Amino acid sequence: MQQVVGTFLFYGRAVDATMLPALSAIASNQANPTEETMKKTKQFLDYAASHPDAIITYKASKMVLATHSDASYLSEPKARSRAGGHFFMSEDSEDPPNNGAVLNIIKAVMSSAAEAELGAMFINAREAVPVRTTLTEMGHKQPRTPMQVDNSTAVGVANSNIQPRRTKAMDMRFHWLRDRKSQNQFRYYWRPGKGNLADYWTKHHCAAHHKEMRPIFLTPNRVVKALQASLRRKPEQCAPAA
Repeated sequence: MQQVVGTFLFYGRAVDATMLPALSAIASNQANPTEETMKKTKQFLDYAASHPDAIITYKASKMVLATHSDASYLSEPKARSRAGGHFFMSEDSEDPPNNGAVLNIIKAVMSSAAEAELGAMFINAREAVPVRTTLTEMGHKQPRTPMQVDNSTAVGVANSNIQPRRTKAMDMRFHWLRDRKSQNQFRYYWRPGKGNLADYWTKHHCAAHHKEMRPIFLTPNRVVKALQASLRRKPEQCAPAA
């Protein structure tokens, strides 16, 4: 299991991010593995063998950072939750179109569903701050980074439309988020869960959902096959240069 995680983790982070949720689950159980853990590991290896050639396509954009944030409540062993984020470069618009992912985050959060969503927003915003700074120093001036969330309560708290009575940890998160919003660094907005790309990284899905989502995050198989065919052509089969 350690060999599997160690071998595929870099590849998952660099290219095929669809592997990350499974790798995270295997890694969290490798200290106390069971036969079920080994079964999941073999299932993951079957997935890797079935999709050996992952390609990410990055399209030219205005280099504006955009994020999708999501959390799944009590989806992990020992009553833990999971936070996910999808970061990409896009356009400065109300609903920025997706591009190749530049960063995916998967970490544990806890407590209520609303707090799990708020914790995910906190984690993603904290990671986005240095990315914003880097882009600005590279000459790409950043507007308020749009962060899409599918939980209206968490968005209401971050936008100061709701005043909850919760723990000090939750207070720290939403006050930090509000502070960053007041500095015009972020713009939090709600969209239905179906359109939230971070949802994919927070849950374990069936095979049909993986097939549906892979073309969104990775280059479709038909494009990959066309690229492979062009690479296999002999020099005389290629058209002469103009």
